Amino acid sequence: VGWLKVLRGEESSEADTYGFSSFVYRARKPFHPERFWEWVNSKWDGVVRSKGFFWIATRPEMMGQWSQAGGVSSIEPGGRWLASTPEDEWDLDEEEAQRIEQIWDERFGDREQEIVIIGQELDREKITASFDACLLTDQELSKGRDYWKRANDPFPAWEE
Repeated sequence: VGWLKVLRGEESSEADTYGFSSFVYRARKPFHPERFWEWVNSKWDGVVRSKGFFWIATRPEMMGQWSQAGGVSSIEPGGRWLASTPEDEWDLDEEEAQRIEQIWDERFGDREQEIVIIGQELDREKITASFDACLLTDQELSKGRDYWKRANDPFPAWEE
């Protein structure tokens, strides 16, 4: 079976032949809504699929879900972050509780950027730098959530 040979390293995959690869973009800071809006509405060279979740500074309670395939994308609410939910309302199995414990950040809780990028001949450094440029700067971050919430937010309203 061809896929088994690829797994064993006996044969190259279509990914190898055609230059497909993937990586996960991760960051703990929130995105600035205007800068992230501009980025998601730009052309992402080589990206054929991306999917994940994110947070923007103006919406610290809500997780955003991102999905893109070719020229079609969607951004929608993905529920509340655990960090903005009373702990007695958490409904986690043991495995999920362990995962949350591992990723928990004292300042941001479980809020983070986690977006999988799949494409052909990806320039990982360029894409990562473009995402990083959307994050709040250290100066913006230091001004706190009241300041962040006042930023212009071009995204459509989200309802829980």
